[in-house]
Amino acid sequence: MKKQAPFKLLAFVSVLLILMVGFIYEIKKTSDTSKDKEYITSKEKSEQEKAEEYAEKMKPKIKEKLKKEDIHHFIKDIKFNEKVTISPMGMIELTGYVNNNPEKFSFDVSLRYGTDKVDSIGYSKDLADRFENWDDFDKEVKEDFLNSLTKEEREQYLKDIGELK
Repeated sequence: MKKQAPFKLLAFVSVLLILMVGFIYEIKKTSDTSKDKEYITSKEKSEQEKAEEYAEKMKPKIKEKLKKEDIHHFIKDIKFNEKVTISPMGMIELTGYVNNNPEKFSFDVSLRYGTDKVDSIGYSKDLADRFENWDDFDKEVKEDFLNSLTKEEREQYLKDIGELK
């Protein structure tokens, strides 16, 4: 009977030792994961900061490109929204609007970090219409477009492109 006591004691100590090692391993694993998350968050934050700084640096080039598209000299003011994002493809994305009208005259810009050029700009329909060069179309196409607008919209459009005072 006495021989079983050391065996039970040895089994009990072994189980206790295994539990302690597992517990210590779990604490270490959790600690490492927290450090990894902090590093990743820090890295993302620095990438976001880089994107915001780059977007700020590129705003004059964006304004220049918008004004180049504005053949009718419609743009009086250009504003950028504060939010700068990084797309899943790694593009820096920002938005803005012209003439204090974000609902009608908005634009979206995509930049590729470090290229120092505006990759692409997308325009709302109303803003794109203000950039249209009607010399590239038959007269009927312009008339059809103007006829699709209400009287007020047509007058405003013609004022915007400099054909009506």
